[in-house]
Amino acid sequence: MSGNRSAPAAPTAALLMLADGRFPAGGHAHSGGLEAAVAAGRVVDTTTLEAFLRGRAATSGATAAAFAAAACTAAGSGPAKTADTAGTGELDTEFEARTPAPALRAASRKLGRQLLRAARTIRPAPALDALAASLPAGPHQPIALGAVAHSLGLGAHAAAAATLHDAVTGPATAAVRLLGLDPFAVHAVLARLAPELDRLADAADAHAAGTPAHALASPAAPLLDILAEHHATWEVRLFAS
Repeated sequence: MSGNRSAPAAPTAALLMLADGRFPAGGHAHSGGLEAAVAAGRVVDTTTLEAFLRGRAATSGATAAAFAAAACTAAGSGPAKTADTAGTGELDTEFEARTPAPALRAASRKLGRQLLRAARTIRPAPALDALAASLPAGPHQPIALGAVAHSLGLGAHAAAAATLHDAVTGPATAAVRLLGLDPFAVHAVLARLAPELDRLADAADAHAAGTPAHALASPAAPLLDILAEHHATWEVRLFAS
């Protein structure tokens, strides 16, 4: 046999499943702030949608990606069957501090609970059971995503990439429904964003190990916080957030 053996392939199918909008984790019910931005007249076409998505990726998306990558790393640092619940708990606390809007904190925990529930059914793992037991109110979504990514055999970079993908595709899909935009044009926007999402995933992965939870990325998006609080007061809305 040749001594030049290729490295084992990354579990691409698992990443595609986790990033698929049809994964039963509840993401389809959330617009990521897009519904409120449309109502405020801030997003009206594909040009303003692209600006919104770029801003979201660089702020709340980058923060979530950093925490998802770190949570994936923490999930692999404890005993094989229990994971590092102390580490993920600290990450959860720090992410809470970076989410000032109560409406966004509630949405994040709801999505985290749903993701964890789906993953524990699809791919049962003692480490996910331990995470659920350590955070009975539900982990924040990026913490859950990082732990689930690890349980599927994915690494920190994949966890960050899936998080960033969710940060832009959720609002983009909502834009088609809210504004009646051409789906082809919307996906052209997403294609233009791809290099920036890759760069942000690389940055999150680079700091996933060895960076204390309190020192992880925290770029903020105050307008998204404000829009979320306004949106939470609406009696009639198409999306939960």
